[in-house]
Amino acid sequence: QVQLAESGGGLVQAGGSLRLACTASGRTLAWSAMGWFRQAPGKEREFVSAINWNGGRSIYADSVKGRFIIARDMDKNTIYLQMNSLKPEDTAVYYCAVRTTIELGTEWDDYNYWGQGTQVTVSP
Repeated sequence: QVQLAESGGGLVQAGGSLRLACTASGRTLAWSAMGWFRQAPGKEREFVSAINWNGGRSIYADSVKGRFIIARDMDKNTIYLQMNSLKPEDTAVYYCAVRTTIELGTEWDDYNYWGQGTQVTVSP
């Protein structure tokens, strides 16, 4: 089993920045991809970004490319999502997820474990 704990959400004005963190525990994640998804009210959960097992490769949704940066600290079993130039449309609950394979994935059912989510609210 894997437990995921997200932190770093909050309220920020448009144009501001936030950094989310997700720490995993419970089993080794040495060969696992990890990712971030988000879900806004009334919308489906959507892919945001993912990073491979050693942090050497990452992918992003077009809507966040150039504004968000994903990073991974293997020693701490933690991934981060630095979110810059935030827009009101980034408002959502952000979820961390683990995929127990080395391949990156962009679909929610590619992932095996999920955190509880952290709220990000961007005001105009």
